[in-house]
Amino acid sequence: MNDLISIPCVLMRGGTSKGPFFLASDLPSDPRQRDQILLSVMGSGHPLQIDGIGGGNPVTSKVAIVGPATVAEADVDYLFAQVRIDQQFVDTSPNCGNMLAAVGPFAIEAGLVQSATGVTRVRIHNVNTGKLIEAEVPTPDGRVAYMGDASIDGVPGNAAPIALTFMDAAGARTGKLFPTGNPRDRIDGIDVTCIDCAMPMMLLEAAALGVTGNESAAELNANSTLLQRLETLRLEAGRRMGMGDVSNQVTPKPVLISRPGGGGDLRVRYFMPHQCHPSLATTGAVGIATACISDGTVASRLIGDRKPPIVLVLEHPSGRLDVKLDTRDGKTTAGILRTARRLFEGHVFAKPIAQMVCAA
Repeated sequence: MNDLISIPCVLMRGGTSKGPFFLASDLPSDPRQRDQILLSVMGSGHPLQIDGIGGGNPVTSKVAIVGPATVAEADVDYLFAQVRIDQQFVDTSPNCGNMLAAVGPFAIEAGLVQSATGVTRVRIHNVNTGKLIEAEVPTPDGRVAYMGDASIDGVPGNAAPIALTFMDAAGARTGKLFPTGNPRDRIDGIDVTCIDCAMPMMLLEAAALGVTGNESAAELNANSTLLQRLETLRLEAGRRMGMGDVSNQVTPKPVLISRPGGGGDLRVRYFMPHQCHPSLATTGAVGIATACISDGTVASRLIGDRKPPIVLVLEHPSGRLDVKLDTRDGKTTAGILRTARRLFEGHVFAKPIAQMVCAA
């Protein structure tokens, strides 16, 4: 038909994120070639991603790659890719829990997992972190149900509930819950908690940077002084966490925390890392909640002594997110309710790899 590369693709919303889902077998196995394809597909290198299907925002510039499991405990593998918007860069170091919500439905409909009648449990191996997550997908008549009565803040309307359980998410990137060896460190005069649980993060009180923590995402994104200060702290936190130079990585994520104002347990503003999330990342919620029940962190200092089993309510710019913390086999598990929706399926078109490599 034409001189572009045609690739089967399903666009899905997972939680409060959105992006294309691919079967691993439909993309190049070589990481460099794969990333060149993703950059072309998403239209990266332009703030609007005008020459691709990305939405010009970090929460809509995400990709999920799903295939058969490579570990015995799982049903499928899931590789997440955060595709930078204005740069030709793909980061596969973090996981994304919101996109994760759509992995189960996608895997069932792609024939990778046999559906059950009622609820289908999909055991997902996140390739980025090596961690396992269980997803319970509604399949009332053996088919995926997207319609339902569940709602999540940050997404309009209702949908079928998808329950995610993160199994022992500690040390997802660095191998340690507290990579610096401390629940609380001091960086440039600011108390921070460097935690690695589902997502490497740096937590600090909003007041320490002269803001209340109740600002909207737009207000925080317009505060260039704040963003610059956060990035300076983030770079040093990354170094102390053993992650090296993180200037071209999206982790660790900076998180401003403050006392709640809407009946929750903690108010949070989560950065991705250079823009404030319009709601809250699922993986971020897991790590923040874990910090709340860990002695000596900046989070536990704010909310007091809390221990599992417990449900913690995190207030974010679009509402709230509940995290159920429990223990299984002596390890902390985190449960979160999300929704997902299949948006379209077909083929997406990429420029030939040779042309992209030459242009780069």
